[in-house]
Amino acid sequence: MATASLEPPLPPFDLPRRLVAEALGTALLLAVVVGSGIMGERLAGGNVAVALLGNALATGAGLAVLITMLGPVSGAHFNPAVTLVFALRRAIAAPVAAGYVAVQMLGALLGVWAAHLMFDRPVLQVSTTLRDGPAQALSEGIATFGLVAAILASLRFKPDSTPFVVGLYITSAYWFTASTSFANPAVTVARGLSDTFAGIAPSSVPAFIAAQIAGAVAAAGLSGWLFREARPA
Repeated sequence: MATASLEPPLPPFDLPRRLVAEALGTALLLAVVVGSGIMGERLAGGNVAVALLGNALATGAGLAVLITMLGPVSGAHFNPAVTLVFALRRAIAAPVAAGYVAVQMLGALLGVWAAHLMFDRPVLQVSTTLRDGPAQALSEGIATFGLVAAILASLRFKPDSTPFVVGLYITSAYWFTASTSFANPAVTVARGLSDTFAGIAPSSVPAFIAAQIAGAVAAAGLSGWLFREARPA
């Protein structure tokens, strides 16, 4: 039996707070992704599988925490592809969506630089890790499709579970996709500026972003039909 919450509902937050939440959440997400990649590589003794496992678990756990913490403020998109989907669904105005994307990109860069500083690496780097080819692009399309579908399904049926649904999905997608599931244009661009375990060469970035946008739009279209309640005859 459901019980009423004793806490009053949160009032809507103003735009400056929402933008700061998006920037902060994306920055911390990239610090988790890149920092755990560096730590995993240092401790794994050359075992790439162990390094990837540590990277995946840290990212999934970090996402669950960040979405729980900042979701009530901004919606916790932390991802231009997710913001695009909500703009297409008219759940967020276009000017606000543009602001979200701008601060997500800025936050992603700051998060990468923070990870470099924590591990005493040069702040300014360019990745040399090529992630090219149709299989990599297809992986990113599928990874982003699944992420957006998971978000929309959890919001439709069990909103309180969204942080854990997203965290668990990304943890699994690190392993079932050939690209290790970037699934986020801001993450992709920022990881291009990190020559570490989590990096991606800038020449590989455009194909990743194109596939991510295509996957997100496809998931938005299918979910809009699949999760809509049928009208009674």
